[in-house]
Order: sequence, then C-alpha cells, then structure tokens
Amino acid sequence: MLEGEVQPEKTLKHVVSMGHDSVIEHAVFTFSVEGVSRSLTHQLVRHRIATFSQQSQRYVSLRDPTYVVPETVQADPEALKAFREAMDAAWSAYAKLEDLGIPAEDARYVLPNACTTNITVTMNARELRHFFSLRCCNRAQWEIREMADQMLALCKQVSPIIFTNAGPGCIQPTGCPEGKKSCGHPRTELKDS
Repeated sequence: MLEGEVQPEKTLKHVVSMGHDSVIEHAVFTFSVEGVSRSLTHQLVRHRIATFSQQSQRYVSLRDPTYVVPETVQADPEALKAFREAMDAAWSAYAKLEDLGIPAEDARYVLPNACTTNITVTMNARELRHFFSLRCCNRAQWEIREMADQMLALCKQVSPIIFTNAGPGCIQPTGCPEGKKSCGHPRTELKDS
C-alpha cells in the first residue's frame, strides 16, 4: 500500500461505526421478489424511501389461481378447507367477470390479499437498515419477516461492513424498542459473531 492511499473498507467501517449513516445512502440494493402475497406488498410499500415495480393486475389476466396459504391455515384441516373454498370462489368470480367482458382491471376487485405477485424493490443501505430493524422483528408479520431475513442475509454477503449488526432492535445494544409490547424472545440467530 502506498503512503496516503485510501483504504475504502477501513474508511467505511469507521464511518459506519461513527453513525454517519448519510454516507451509506449512496449504496443501493435491488431485489426481485417473486410469489409473495399482496398482503406482504401492501406492508412493503409503506417503506417510502424505496422504489417499487409491482406486477400488474390491471393488464395481466390472473386466470390461474396462485396464492399464499399461511402456515396457521395450512396446519388446520378445517381452516384450510374454508380457505381453499374462498380462493376457489374468488377465482371463479374473476373468470366469470372476464368471460362477461369485464376488463381485468375491474375483475381484479374480487381477488384476495393472498393472491401472489412479483415485485422489484430498490432501497439504499440506510433505508434497508431501518427496514431490517422493523421487519426482521418477531412482531412483524411472518411473511414479510421471512422476506426481510432473506434480504438481510444477502446484504450481509455483499456488504458485511454496512450490515454488521443490522436487524431487529432486540439484537442492538439498546435492546428492543417495543418496551411492554416486546415479544420477549430476542432473535439471537441474527446477531453477528
């Protein structure tokens, strides 16, 4: 190394450790997320410092039923039967509306939040750290938590310096920010070693 040569990893580590988070806003990450429910994407788009491109239900006919079944429903045969009947009824109504000449953009009104979709998400590293602090939490809805955990794992592979100690508040030195609403079960598997 030449005298006076910049050491990017050392500099980045120092900047991140000092809490100068505006610097990491220059790093952006894009994720292609497939086969998630519209329930998940309704939560995801609340993170306003991001860019989203979601599969259209307006121009894409959804004749083939695809949907997410929560594990709690899957585990209960009676609940699963009721869930599948509701999905079958929704898709049957959708197909009938299209057969009657109703445009897909209007027929889609009968489709449930369980309907699968694909979405591309771009966030800067600072917003991703904030996203992970909320959505990797045990109190986050299961589907978005699973997605956030996978995204965090990918970010740690690509940029371990920026995402060291990223994750829910319970793994931070200050502890869970939920106070009395804490789940009481810190996510120790997300702590960096």
